[in-house]
Amino acid sequence: MEFAQVGRPSRLRSFDPNRIAELEYRAWVGYYLRRWPQVLVASVGLVREGFGMDWVRTLHGAWLVLRDELAESVTSLYSFLYREPPDAVRPAAVHRARAMDLSDQWVAEGRDPQSPLLPLEHAALVRSYAALLAAVHH
Repeated sequence: MEFAQVGRPSRLRSFDPNRIAELEYRAWVGYYLRRWPQVLVASVGLVREGFGMDWVRTLHGAWLVLRDELAESVTSLYSFLYREPPDAVRPAAVHRARAMDLSDQWVAEGRDPQSPLLPLEHAALVRSYAALLAAVHH
């Protein structure tokens, strides 16, 4: 865990919501279009830029996401990772779950790169990470 200098938030609590949303968006689109190098680059960037955590914490976080209903799973992940109360991070989790639902809908509709669902997915990710930043940046 990284410690902040006096008066400055740690890296974990001072990320760029647009950058993180963009990386996750690229990972999802790459995954569904089967562009594996894009997925790899975006996923590595997402972990490095957004979470900066070790492998044990990464695996634990992934387990939290896989075990329950989506929004509550992401809430649990964020609460664990950022050590914030669930109510503080739930809005971010709800937006992220919405982005995941839009991604699933995009896939079900044929993965058209020009689909109007993709900008909605991207916007939901930006809202998610902006809400997360607001929740953890005090």
